[in-house]
Amino acid sequence: MIIQTSSWGELEIADEQIYGFPKGMPGFEEETEFALITLEDSPFDYLQSTKEKELAFLLGDPFVYYPEYEFELPEADKEELQIEQNVFVRCIISLKEKVEQSTMNLLAPVILNPDHRLGKQVVLHSSQYQTKHLLWSDPVMSSSEKAGE
Repeated sequence: MIIQTSSWGELEIADEQIYGFPKGMPGFEEETEFALITLEDSPFDYLQSTKEKELAFLLGDPFVYYPEYEFELPEADKEELQIEQNVFVRCIISLKEKVEQSTMNLLAPVILNPDHRLGKQVVLHSSQYQTKHLLWSDPVMSSSEKAGE
């Protein structure tokens, strides 16, 4: 499949790179098909809409930046994504003009099932994570923040 992108122009995408997002992405519910473009030898990927060339999300592997990142994926989301075994977890990165101020959204990871090529951005309710964690910083939160103080 050939898709148009604003960053790389025309790209040929393999079927294995196409993920269905049945409910779209928050704020972009009408966009239900994205290509996962992996940037080789890096912890980054792009999630590019197959229809809207201007719509792409920079994703990062949260475990590279926050090795202790963990959460329990709700059963309803596991069922919706038909997760049996394989799963990729990525988080949306917001790049800033000063790159050291760039952030990662740990509160709403993008969950990808490579077996069925399904995806969803899941909001983790009752979580200590936030939408803006610095990429290059100290641990996710201090222990007092984790305790809710």
